Amino acid sequence: MTRAEIEEKVAEFLVEELEIEAEKIAPEAKLKEDLGIDSLDFVDIVVIVERTFGFKIVPEEMMGVTTLSQFCDYIETKVG
Repeated sequence: MTRAEIEEKVAEFLVEELEIEAEKIAPEAKLKEDLGIDSLDFVDIVVIVERTFGFKIVPEEMMGVTTLSQFCDYIETKVG
């Protein structure tokens, strides 16, 4: 799966599943501050990522992930 495909799928589920406005989605967007993702949303994201990309998110590995780009980097390391 290419980086572009990962970014497309992530943007798609953020808009459709978490109802985040499409214009807010940008690589530099901060997950909490800009996109408003909270701990309950993160539970949904874990399920969606597992369904979409076929791996389980390890919370400890997500500790330093603050931007959408970093989140896509994380997914890319798991599926790449």
